[in-house]
Amino acid sequence: MTAIRVLLVDDDPLVRAGLSFMMGGADDIEIVGEAADGAEVEALVDRTRPDVVLMDIRMPAVDGLTATERLRARADAPQVVVLTTFHADEQVLRALRVGAAGFVLKDTPPAEILAAVRRVAAGDPVLSPTVTRQLMRHAVGTAADTRRARARERLAVLNDREREVAVAVGRGLANAAIATGLFMSVATVKTHVSRILAKLDLNNRVQIALLAYDAGLLEEEQEH
Repeated sequence: MTAIRVLLVDDDPLVRAGLSFMMGGADDIEIVGEAADGAEVEALVDRTRPDVVLMDIRMPAVDGLTATERLRARADAPQVVVLTTFHADEQVLRALRVGAAGFVLKDTPPAEILAAVRRVAAGDPVLSPTVTRQLMRHAVGTAADTRRARARERLAVLNDREREVAVAVGRGLANAAIATGLFMSVATVKTHVSRILAKLDLNNRVQIALLAYDAGLLEEEQEH
């Protein structure tokens, strides 16, 4: 079994030491590097080729949001998981919009952090449906109407089936649950998700969920 290669990015050496110690005991995870600031990330990624980057948000020179956006713009981008002390922080939401695969709280139990790294490496976002709804509610503000109009315009390229899958993703459902609910195979669900990502130029399922929410699709579903 090939170990999951992880890069730690946090300006607090104690946090990095704790994460490194915790993950060092896992046979399937290898810490390949550490960085104290977002300015160091791209060079370290080039050198160490991580599968997953655990990224702090608040750092002195280049913050985690900027570093995440730069990484996710690359063709060979690793998955990024945001490290935060907040359950619903506006910067966390922005990180998800630029391509982070999810977030974990710094006080999350070690076993759950390890599970999060494994899930992200396997291509699954690290957001429970409850947390997803919380973050998306947090996004609602004075620009909601403009955001909804733009989201609906983007989603217009989807066909009816893809739209149904996008709504299911927005509800936080896994592929198996979507397959059951929409009477299709898991393989077909995966194909639809891949097509949605390609059509909308998105990085991951979290961004599909956010776009579906912005467009008001989840509200429409609840009304039916």
